Amino acid sequence: MSPARRAVAAFTRLHGAEPVGVWSAPGRVNLIGEHTDYNDGFVLPFALPHRTAVAASPRADGRLHVATVGDGGTVQQASPIAVADLEPGAVGGWAAYPAGVAWALRAQGVTGGANLVIAGDVPTGAGLSSSHALECAVALALLGLADRPADDLPRIARWVQRAENEFVGAPTGLLDQTASLCCTEAHVLFLDVRSFEAEQVPFDAAEHGLEVLVIDTRASHSHTDGGYGARRAGCEKAASILGVPALRDVDVDGLDAASARLPEGLRPLVRHVVTENERVLASVGLLRAGRIAELGPLLDASHASLRDDYKVSAPELDVAVDAANAAGALGARMTGGGFGGSAIALVPVQRHDDVVRRVHAAFAERGWTAPRTFTAVPSAGAGRDR
Repeated sequence: MSPARRAVAAFTRLHGAEPVGVWSAPGRVNLIGEHTDYNDGFVLPFALPHRTAVAASPRADGRLHVATVGDGGTVQQASPIAVADLEPGAVGGWAAYPAGVAWALRAQGVTGGANLVIAGDVPTGAGLSSSHALECAVALALLGLADRPADDLPRIARWVQRAENEFVGAPTGLLDQTASLCCTEAHVLFLDVRSFEAEQVPFDAAEHGLEVLVIDTRASHSHTDGGYGARRAGCEKAASILGVPALRDVDVDGLDAASARLPEGLRPLVRHVVTENERVLASVGLLRAGRIAELGPLLDASHASLRDDYKVSAPELDVAVDAANAAGALGARMTGGGFGGSAIALVPVQRHDDVVRRVHAAFAERGWTAPRTFTAVPSAGAGRDR
């Protein structure tokens, strides 16, 4: 059963009537361009077919009632809270994500209460942006219930970012929510985060006999711990020392000179951001020319930079990447914020089974939980389902 149908069924059981509407948003894979978004750089994500759906109806009492549907159909309800009383720290756990969106939208004049029932199939803790899929779907639902337009997607992305940063306490950039809202089927989204200039670049790996294989290592990660925030703070400190608005303003030709002005501990962070931006631009050039198979070395270089310079990889991610490449992948890298989560591999279709077997064997040799693998197909962004 689809997330939308599960959400409607649970909503009807809980509230005795069908919802006014259902909105959903997808998870995402970032093909390349990691930790560049909060440095005003370039990213290249695409939406997954996996989605989070929100069945919703308005309430007249100004209160937010939120429930989530588990895989087995069990429903977990959060304690109701008045939208007017929402403040950072007032709601914890999973409910902080939808509550944070309601809090952020309150500043935009969306103040009504709502019944929300949430169901999804975006893997959680896998670095595939399950939290942002949830937040984007809630944002569209609350805007829809308030009869407010939802056509300014970049602005909605910034509202969702505010919910994530200030209410949930995760210092994320704009990549994930923008991908969830703005991606289109059969394309990757080439986004300049500073200007929000976007290009939908055709991406049909199957046409070239290839696929993007997602390897969910099941090593859970979190953006609310200190590692992610420490790196973001380091980038901001480096930009301040260099006297630039963001590390986006340092180019490859000026990297050595810039590094010489920085404390040793900040140099690897800057090197990753600068070179990763270049890899995004090179990747877009290859895709525009239809040379998808040549992306492999750029994926490998991205992973090496994230592992060695940015230091956000994990043993499970490194093993997944190495095993995939050894079995015939053209290139592989971790995707998402890091410290666990998922890797992706660009795989010739005929080598799919070999890659999956090799990765599973590598995990089994180390006594790790078997990874989950699936082929990622660029899919549609967020919208109203019914």
